Amino acid sequence: MKRSATFNTRRNIILSVLLLAFCLMYLFPVYIVLVNSFKNRAELYEDILAFPKTFSFQYYISAMSRMNFISALTNSFIVTVVSLFFIVIFSSMCAWMLVRRNGRLSRLIFMIFVTTMLIPFQTLMMPLMQVMGGIKSILGIPMIDTLGALIYMNIGFGASMAVFLFHGFVKSVPLSLEEAATIDGCSCWGVFWRIVFPMLKPVTVTVMVLDVIWIWNDYLLPSLVLTSKANRTIPLSTASFFGEFSIQWNMAMAGLMLTIIPVIVFYLCSQKYIIKGVAAGAVK
Repeated sequence: MKRSATFNTRRNIILSVLLLAFCLMYLFPVYIVLVNSFKNRAELYEDILAFPKTFSFQYYISAMSRMNFISALTNSFIVTVVSLFFIVIFSSMCAWMLVRRNGRLSRLIFMIFVTTMLIPFQTLMMPLMQVMGGIKSILGIPMIDTLGALIYMNIGFGASMAVFLFHGFVKSVPLSLEEAATIDGCSCWGVFWRIVFPMLKPVTVTVMVLDVIWIWNDYLLPSLVLTSKANRTIPLSTASFFGEFSIQWNMAMAGLMLTIIPVIVFYLCSQKYIIKGVAAGAVK
């Protein structure tokens, strides 16, 4: 009995050490970005691992000016919040109807949503831009260099995963609750918003976290859609530090830290829902 307890203690210690090592390995790039965002170019090239001799926020101030940070932050915030709002609303309602109308057509539509998750975005880049250009020329609706067009595309690309997660979670909502609400005189619209949607909180937060990380950090799609400096998002403005012939590494590091701080804050505020929502949405 004593030997078994000793073995378990040693095993726990070894597993804890391995876990700590993996955590440090994972966080090491963040450490590199953080410490080098305070260094001048001479210190940075001398030793990238060492702490800066003096901690000064001058490079953060310069990076904010170079990035036009307030404008880029506002654009990213608008695109992320509006895209997230419509993804959650449309995907949750769509998943609810697909579950409750469980016919051949519903299963086919759900399989189409799941299948589209497997298509790489790179294969859609050129056709997407041609279609957006055609909409502008035929309908007169501007689909290039507008935040509205970027939001529209984000909703389309984010719907598949959101419907998949909501679809699995809706199955865990008892149908008897909806039937009881209907008997009490609640409309279909009221059943969803008063009964079903409040019960989807864990998976809703999961979808929000995953989509915020994706939309906030997305570079490829905004680089195709947005062309003017006034409409740049945070990732596009950060790319201005990486020139064709030179790279301002210290200012780039400061800009990258400014980019990831909002996502880290959002993630820390909602991390407890992530595992619960993903597990419930993917398994049930």
